[in-house]
Amino acid sequence: MIALVILGILLVLLFLGFPMKVPLTAAALAVVLLFFPGGDPATLVQQMIGGVEPAALIAVPMFIFAAEIMTRGQAADRLLDLVMRLVGHVRGGLPVASAVSCTLFGALSGSTQATVVAIGGPLRPKMLKAGYSDSFTTALIINASDIALLIPPSIGMIVYGVVSGTSIGELFIAGIGPGLLILALFCAYSVFASVRLGIAPLPRATWSERFIALRRALLPLGFPIIIIGGIYAGVFSPTEAAAVCVLYAAILEVGVYRELKLRDLPRIALSTGLVTSVVFVLVAAGAAFSWAISYAQLPDQLINETLGLGPESGYATIMASIAVAFFLGCMFVDPIVVILILTPLFHPVAVGAGIDPVLVGTVVTLQVAIGSATPPFGCDIFTAIAIFQRPYLEIVRGTPPFILILVAASVLLIAFPDVALLLRDLAFSK
Repeated sequence: MIALVILGILLVLLFLGFPMKVPLTAAALAVVLLFFPGGDPATLVQQMIGGVEPAALIAVPMFIFAAEIMTRGQAADRLLDLVMRLVGHVRGGLPVASAVSCTLFGALSGSTQATVVAIGGPLRPKMLKAGYSDSFTTALIINASDIALLIPPSIGMIVYGVVSGTSIGELFIAGIGPGLLILALFCAYSVFASVRLGIAPLPRATWSERFIALRRALLPLGFPIIIIGGIYAGVFSPTEAAAVCVLYAAILEVGVYRELKLRDLPRIALSTGLVTSVVFVLVAAGAAFSWAISYAQLPDQLINETLGLGPESGYATIMASIAVAFFLGCMFVDPIVVILILTPLFHPVAVGAGIDPVLVGTVVTLQVAIGSATPPFGCDIFTAIAIFQRPYLEIVRGTPPFILILVAASVLLIAFPDVALLLRDLAFSK
């Protein structure tokens, strides 16, 4: 009965056009008022405040701020130029350069939307001019941008780590292997598609041009070194790495490249504050919702009784169920909301079965990445519609091959956990 009431409230309010924070909060309040008369609604407020209290969440606005600074500066353009000089001449060089550039910028920003804007803007016209279809070009950029959810810094991993209590530093390192695997698969498919379409490569850059491009990109390449190297070496935590990234981005764009002025930073900070407020309101509402369903013992009913899923179900069944649930959820709802709602349901079962929580978090993040670019309502699809001014059907037409590649990567990750855990074990070996 409780589950039906919650589902009804969510569906009705979403259908009426309310933002996701309203249905989550309303459903949590309904559980307390209707089914637990002795419950105090003020508890929900306490849970919402507690949901945004973890210090690890400070990294979210910091990484968003750093990404905003870099997007408006020269860092993205310099990285893009370097990649083009290195691989633009090979068969499929343009789409390969797009995939690599999306991965590199994702390693700077942690944001799929920022990556779509920064890389899609300059590269999409070049690919169209070279003869690639609009559907292929847009689908590649959307899906390659989702590697940003795996390569650190990943905002999705930060939220998952806070909700589940999993080490964010370990999640960051574990995401590198799957991210590089997906990049390799995308590059291979790009070469195959280019050969099939008969598109000629670009002229080869001279070694002098490559050296100049490398020299221009050296400072932007310092971002992943700061994030990954600093965490790996134990110099600072993920939260401290985010703060250092903001300082580094500001020094780079204001002091070195002089693309931005000091007076521009408050305006960028305001934009960051607006984005962060949306994220944190969702996190707060999700915390209240998670507490309400836990208080009503819904996880046990839905997972153990309805789905028949428990620690005894076995590794393959549990991981496949997690993958399917998060993938389907992100096809319809914002990834952060899906993480907030589903993690309290599935995480205890996986941990109870002895599955490494870092592996669970990596699989969850990969499914979030897939769902974010999958019809009907993947959030990156609508980002692309807004940025590229193209109709919905044209945006989604080219996505199936890339979705299949991402699904194959999920199967490989579940079948061979060391894809994620090998680097984690090396970095955090006792």
